[in-house]
Amino acid sequence: MEENNFSKSFFVKCILLTVIVTALITSMITIIISNNTGNKDLIEKIETKLGIVQANIDADYLGEIDENKILESTVKGYVAGLGDEYSEYFTKEELEEYKSNNIEGAYVGIGVYIIQDVENNAIRVIAPIAESPAEEAGIRPGDYIVKIDGEEVTGEDIEEASNKMKGEEGSKVKLQILRGEETIDLEVERKNVKVNHVESEIYEDKIGYLKIASFDENCSVEFEEKLEELQSKNIESLIIDLRNNGGGIVDEALAIADLFTDKDATLLITKDKEGNEEVRKSKTDEKVDLPVIVLTNENTASASELLVGVLKDYNIATSVGTVTFGKGVIQELLTLPDESGLKITTNEYYTPNGNKINKIGIEPDEKVELPDEYKNVLNVPKDKDTQLNKAIELLK
Repeated sequence: MEENNFSKSFFVKCILLTVIVTALITSMITIIISNNTGNKDLIEKIETKLGIVQANIDADYLGEIDENKILESTVKGYVAGLGDEYSEYFTKEELEEYKSNNIEGAYVGIGVYIIQDVENNAIRVIAPIAESPAEEAGIRPGDYIVKIDGEEVTGEDIEEASNKMKGEEGSKVKLQILRGEETIDLEVERKNVKVNHVESEIYEDKIGYLKIASFDENCSVEFEEKLEELQSKNIESLIIDLRNNGGGIVDEALAIADLFTDKDATLLITKDKEGNEEVRKSKTDEKVDLPVIVLTNENTASASELLVGVLKDYNIATSVGTVTFGKGVIQELLTLPDESGLKITTNEYYTPNGNKINKIGIEPDEKVELPDEYKNVLNVPKDKDTQLNKAIELLK
């Protein structure tokens, strides 16, 4: 009698489980169809595969089912299956967090720019933000973050990792860093981090210097203000430092490029999956007529490469340093009907002369390496900064 009651109970649970999983599959297929109506074969294969998985779960799975987690994980897996490190699916909560972390101003965290290293499936540090907890703790460009609070993280976890390093001011996060063959354990206190987009200085022989940390909102306004300050002090040439600048908002980089080019000059060429081209052009007349050197390294990426491409193609600037990162694609962030989000790569961009950037990068006119002991150091002493000193030499 007891065995018979168990069988009935198990049978009822299986029916309920079948209904739940079937509903989830239907929901997922509906979402995919709405975004991918032209690939019915793939939809059918997914439905068949999930049906097999569902049958095995119905028969043998012991445990509770979180319907929403299954649905969200399934869609995340579909997007991850694209194999594109820049495309990502966000739950509603993740999308809100992502948007709040990508607006201008201060935020609470450790202050570090990171990127997904696809080749090693790892999270690589582009650079700590100046005067941030990350810089104070000794985190360097080129470091790999391998654990956060004792949990291993990979390149695929980059958004989750970014969120874990943010938090309440005064709280601490434990990081494990891989630097070459050395493993370093750090405890970093989260603080209010202010992003300073542009730093300025004047060197001997009236050489102006502007370092752009990232192309965040209003970066172009800050750049122009700092440039006008330098011009008011009668600079005769300019160095633009884009080393360790991982990119940001394309329009901000274009607004800066606009300052150096004639009206209606081509600044950016983008192509979609069908090969359709869109050309972005300068909106104003040239405002800056100075000899320019631009500094680059392997962490100069995305919008930074866009600016380098404009300055080089129009012979406005000579580039000094090492080959750039090679991210020449643009992502679009979509808000789906249920307020979840989808960030997908939609366009590849090219320099005004039609040169490809993605997976290639931009070669410098003057290749100059930093001394080995300073290659992964954020603040290189001026007398050891071979790239900066080469730029100064050329402008003299």
